[in-house]
Amino acid sequence: MRAVITVIGKDMVGILAKVSTICAEKNANVIEVTQSVLQDMFAMIMLVDITKLSCSFPELVDALKELGEKLHLSIHVMHEDIFNTMHRI
Repeated sequence: MRAVITVIGKDMVGILAKVSTICAEKNANVIEVTQSVLQDMFAMIMLVDITKLSCSFPELVDALKELGEKLHLSIHVMHEDIFNTMHRI
C-alpha cells in the first residue's frame, strides 16, 4: 500500500526534512520525491509506502495536516487506491 503526499506553499528551509521526519516517525517509507521551487513557491510530491505504518492512516493524515497548518502549507495525503480510482474516471 502506498500514499501520495503533496505539499504546496511559500518556500522555506526544512520543508522536506519536516515532512520526512513525520513519515519516519510513523514508519512510512519514502519511495520517491519530486520537488520544485518556482520563484518563492515550493511544490513537492512524495510517494510513501504505508504497508508498515506504526499508526492508523488517518493518524498519519492528521499529523501531516497539523504540520501544514503550523507552517502555513497545504499538505494533502491521499491513499494510492483513491488516487488511482480518481484517475480512472
